[in-house]
Amino acid sequence: MIHLIRRLLDFSGKERNALIVSFIFSLLNAIFEMLPIIAILTVLSEMFSTVDGGLMSASTVWKSFVIMLASIAGRIVFSNLSCMKRTIGSFSMCANKRLEIGERLKRIPMGYFSDNRLGDIAAAVTTTLEDIENNAVTVLEKVAGGFIHAIVIGIWLLSYEWHIGLLSFIGLGVSLLIYVGIQKAGKRLSPKRQEAQVNLVTGVLEYVQGMGVVKAFGLGETSEKGMNAAIEESADANIRLERVFSSLIGIYLTVFKLVRSSILIVAPYLLLGGEITSVKCLLLLVSSFMIYSGVEMFGSMASIARVIEASLDRLDNVLDMPVLDEQGTDIMPEHFDIELEHVSFSYGGENVIRDVSVKIPEGTTCALVGPSGSGKTTLVSLVARFWDVQEGNIRIGGYDVKEYTCDSLLRNFSIVFQNVYLFEDTIENNIKFGASDATHEMVVKAAKKACCHDFISELPEGYQTPVGEGGASLSGGERQRISIARAILKDAPIVILDEATASVDPENERELQQAIAELTKDKTILMIAHRLSTIRNADQILVLDKGCIVQQGTHQALMQQEGLYRRFVDIRKQAIGWQISVEY
Repeated sequence: MIHLIRRLLDFSGKERNALIVSFIFSLLNAIFEMLPIIAILTVLSEMFSTVDGGLMSASTVWKSFVIMLASIAGRIVFSNLSCMKRTIGSFSMCANKRLEIGERLKRIPMGYFSDNRLGDIAAAVTTTLEDIENNAVTVLEKVAGGFIHAIVIGIWLLSYEWHIGLLSFIGLGVSLLIYVGIQKAGKRLSPKRQEAQVNLVTGVLEYVQGMGVVKAFGLGETSEKGMNAAIEESADANIRLERVFSSLIGIYLTVFKLVRSSILIVAPYLLLGGEITSVKCLLLLVSSFMIYSGVEMFGSMASIARVIEASLDRLDNVLDMPVLDEQGTDIMPEHFDIELEHVSFSYGGENVIRDVSVKIPEGTTCALVGPSGSGKTTLVSLVARFWDVQEGNIRIGGYDVKEYTCDSLLRNFSIVFQNVYLFEDTIENNIKFGASDATHEMVVKAAKKACCHDFISELPEGYQTPVGEGGASLSGGERQRISIARAILKDAPIVILDEATASVDPENERELQQAIAELTKDKTILMIAHRLSTIRNADQILVLDKGCIVQQGTHQALMQQEGLYRRFVDIRKQAIGWQISVEY
């Protein structure tokens, strides 16, 4: 238990002092909770001493009255103070941990999300932290208070009648041994419960996110099996945990009943032997029902205590996720050229990028083309340091990307992804995402440049229209144009375009190309595109195949060479009937 308290305090961070104060107030409250027992014993002692017709002294009545008043006042004060500190400390601690997890997620390699399920992260910031938030401090305070209650009364009994005091401490010692068994059982079963919770969250997320596919294929019953299995696994894990704990807690509570029964036998035996008076015997019998009143509650909380420890273990694993910029500094480069030197990268044992070297001067455009799986997206992700290279190095403005913090590095990038994600907010706030201090007029200007102002204006709420989760209320082309508007508004010196026009209809493509031209004016551009109209004017084109640069040059130069690029252009012409008017 001491180990768990120490772990919780270490976990609490800035709220450590608040939790310590809460513990102290809780212990003081436990002491004041015991005062009525002293008052009762005082009155009973006086009553038994006057059983032959004497009168109870007024001082005894007043003494017990004062003790009761002190108990009530102390419990009101310290119970409220403990509750306030505990509530503020617990919720602030967990809020800070959620923020810490969110902050670390921005700084971890993207491979982490491939190796770990979304359910693991979602469960950590929801159910796992909720267990700690709602139960941790309360349980530990009750446990500590219960033991203090039992120890104090036990010490009083030891001084009052050592036989009974010794018996009470023996019962307390045996209960502690049983608690160790409860903890061992919890150590074995609680991680399984945690894993079941993660599987449940993962199953629900997968079921909801894949609902479109489920309906399209009419596989409602089949798809439910995974989620139902996760629900059953969670239920079974909880039942197994409670079944084992119920048995052990039953034994735990039986110990206290046996000790009470023993006191009920030993005290009269001592009376018959003449070792104690009848008054002392009665006081001992009354005390037997009081000694374990606090610590008995502890048994029912033992399972919760183990769940808390398992929750701390899981959160330690999540918070131990690797970050990219532990040694990074806040850098503001004077220029924005990009240079890759002998860059190699593998993922899942497969070489995705092989010995790539290229320099992209500031203010120029570099286009990446190649077949699917050639490494185009991986290469631009390495430039933005979504992953770290395994060999070679990448420099932005003369600085290795590993020298930057993630925030200072990405401050220099505006990125338009192929798969656009919009946050569940208004259109305006989504456009302002990279420039939160932008005015409405600036937002409108960016939207006009991205050719999305017209359709936004036609919406009932205009720029204040909610887009739904992930932008579900908008079409793919609309989401992409909003993403371009977001990049225009951020106005970063380096622009990455990952199929920026992939979902734009041909009618708007010319306008969008103009918007992109304005977005990219005087900037360093790295683009991935399959539409030839978007890449033929690039300052240099990199042709990738199996992670290697197989061709490099301008459109005109590459068209004069036999190779992958020329075949690529010919195929595109035949596929979509485009005619590219160029001289070569």
